[in-house]
Amino acid sequence: MNLTRCSVSVPTRAPTGQTNAYLLGDDPAMLVDPAARANELDRLVRERDVEHVLVTHTHPDHVGAVSAYADETDATVWARYGRTERFHDKTGLEPDRTVTPGATIPLGEDRVRVLDTPGHAPDHVSLEAGRGGPILCGDCALESGSVVVGAPDGDMRAYLTTLRRLRALDPPALYPGHGPTVDTPRETLERLLAHRRRRERAIVEAVEAGAKTLEEVLESAYEKDLAGVRDLARATVRAHLEKLAVEDRLAWDGTAAVPRND
Repeated sequence: MNLTRCSVSVPTRAPTGQTNAYLLGDDPAMLVDPAARANELDRLVRERDVEHVLVTHTHPDHVGAVSAYADETDATVWARYGRTERFHDKTGLEPDRTVTPGATIPLGEDRVRVLDTPGHAPDHVSLEAGRGGPILCGDCALESGSVVVGAPDGDMRAYLTTLRRLRALDPPALYPGHGPTVDTPRETLERLLAHRRRRERAIVEAVEAGAKTLEEVLESAYEKDLAGVRDLARATVRAHLEKLAVEDRLAWDGTAAVPRND
């Protein structure tokens, strides 16, 4: 299946300052994550018969031009089943159709399979481009660095399950929402899992050493300078604390954390 990436500048907290939009297929084609209008994306859309518009998730830096390109192409706009209200709130559109994870959308003689990959966002899906093909993974993974999984929108337990699910699929490549293609998916997914285990261990150790409030845990668990990303780190620590509390590894009431043996 033909796959074309077009990076567009958009207000985003991603270090690249851009979001990757993708076109799958030619005639017909699927437009994925049109974050903003851009001359190059306009050209690519004009050159294809775009019949479908779909987003991996509805964070603002992935949906900004959904309405514009849907109007221009008269394509079918898809949303995840059960998340249509969220889709409407973020895009201003009512979707034409809904899709359930595990289902496929025909694209000429091939198909796109929708995968359930929540965690970074509750409505997050990924797209397998052809049978056994590469996966458009949205904000599940990056070629370098880590993904923000920030409470309350993010769910750390779901995110780790998503990473394991993608690792089990072992695709030939991952096409992320930001940054370059991930040509070594298994190694990258294992790196992200290891990163989350280290962060989790640091948080548990911080609580066991007496850190109680979110700010205290944050200060203890992070060694790097958090200038410019402190809010994201805080939300990520909160997501870790919620996961650890569900797993009964510590107590967290939304205000204070204490070791489980206290």
